[in-house]
Amino acid sequence: MSVIQDNLKAVNERIEEALARAGRAPRTTRLLAVTKTFTPEVIQEAYRAGQRSFGENRVQELAAKAPALPPDCEWHLIGHLQRNKVRQALGFATWIHSVDSPALLERIQRLADEVGAAPKLLLEVNVSGEESKIGFAPDAVEAALAEMPAGPAECVGLMTMAPLGADEGTLHSIFGGLRQLRDRLQDRLGMPLPELSMGMSSDLEAAIAEGATIVRVGTAIFGRR
Repeated sequence: MSVIQDNLKAVNERIEEALARAGRAPRTTRLLAVTKTFTPEVIQEAYRAGQRSFGENRVQELAAKAPALPPDCEWHLIGHLQRNKVRQALGFATWIHSVDSPALLERIQRLADEVGAAPKLLLEVNVSGEESKIGFAPDAVEAALAEMPAGPAECVGLMTMAPLGADEGTLHSIFGGLRQLRDRLQDRLGMPLPELSMGMSSDLEAAIAEGATIVRVGTAIFGRR
């Protein structure tokens, strides 16, 4: 096995161990392999090990890599999406994790209808309140969902990021805060929001303990960029 294949095995074992400790069912958190800056040849190693879901931060990289990988790869856009890149993104991404404004939500719906795409969307929430992070303020998410324009794109959940180097208590506060927000929104709006995208290489255990259904892992699989 290659180093990447060994790393994938180790990360999947971490995920399943974290699920067991949290009392959650096996395989209820999915691994999204973050491929930012890595070449298609490197990504192929993960593909050969059975990985099928990949995440890119930039639309340009996504558009360059997706055609070079097998067609059964599932591509997620996890980085900031500029409105002028939405049409291009819809050509490759079946998931968009970084919907951070009502204007972006409206544009995705309109262009998805035009091009015949039906992406799954996650609203990015700035739970930590850091000025350096984009995303909806927690108290703005309900209005965004309630006023979401009709269209083929479906909002299936929420996404957040914790501060780099955050301590264990802060991680649980942020990840648990996103889960609690999701639960309140489901109750108030009657809208299913099954997906919580949270947790990366260094903090996936805390995210899984708080209910993550998708963890976004790059470094632990591919090494440092």
